[in-house]
Amino acid sequence: MSIRSHYYLSIDDLAKARGPLAELSFDGAGPEDLAAAVQEAMRTRELFERWRAMQDEPDEVDAALAVTDPSATASARVRDLHIEMDLITDLPMSIVRHRLNLLIGSSWQLRDMRKA
Repeated sequence: MSIRSHYYLSIDDLAKARGPLAELSFDGAGPEDLAAAVQEAMRTRELFERWRAMQDEPDEVDAALAVTDPSATASARVRDLHIEMDLITDLPMSIVRHRLNLLIGSSWQLRDMRKA
């Protein structure tokens, strides 16, 4: 049984919040775009499948990384010159971390995590 978690994230500079691979990276301009991209990445397999196809042995990628949460929600807002994002999902931190790193690289910081 999975536990629904509320992740409190911070992004210092949205202009630099890009993943290491342009083909997978966030390319929006504002907090709403970021929240939509993160929500999509958690709800669907699209980002995972594009990443998997880029691997040397796509068929050997751990299927556990493909898990999704169709009810995940993300919201983001500007606060004191940085972006604060709330992500509510039952995905484990390892999946959240992987997808955030694909989208925005190391530009994010986990501020807190609580049971939702």
